[in-house]
Amino acid sequence: MYSSALRVKSIQSNCLFPPPSPLSFSKRGFSVRSFGTGTHVKLPGPAPDKPNVYDFKTTYDQMYNDLLRKDKELYTQNGILHMLDRNKRIKPRPERFQNCKDVFDLILTCEERVYDQVVEDLNSREQETCQPVHVINVDIQDNHEEATLGAFLICELCQCIQHTEDMENEIDELLQEFEEKSGRTFLHTVCFY
Repeated sequence: MYSSALRVKSIQSNCLFPPPSPLSFSKRGFSVRSFGTGTHVKLPGPAPDKPNVYDFKTTYDQMYNDLLRKDKELYTQNGILHMLDRNKRIKPRPERFQNCKDVFDLILTCEERVYDQVVEDLNSREQETCQPVHVINVDIQDNHEEATLGAFLICELCQCIQHTEDMENEIDELLQEFEEKSGRTFLHTVCFY
């Protein structure tokens, strides 16, 4: 069993619906940060081909005020203003994975394309400590309902990992159990810092 909080990184392409929110993880005793891998943060716009695009330097408060000015009713109805309000209470702005050099025990992705980007980036970095990091993917659709269901699944997985005696030797069996239980496929690899 881990003697300190499991250090978890949650990664998605655009930081849209962070599954799960770091706030829900911290309530369960985990140290969690969320990141995006895209070149910009993209939030739904008035049409699928008209997203709102922001630089990672843009604060959640600036995004919130911009969308409030553009169409308060639309962005309230689709939940984006609520999500941005929640996010700005957690941290000032989105963070890009490729710019973070902090060490984590576990990296969770919710889209296979993002998983591939994370593994590629980690494998391209110079290994300094040879500390392992487990990268796990479970596909979750990028909408509020799926993100909520995925958050429960991921929190439960992290709780089980936290309580293993030997994560390195037990994680494959644990993931197989979660695949059977959830009906979802998990991808898993180990990279090194």
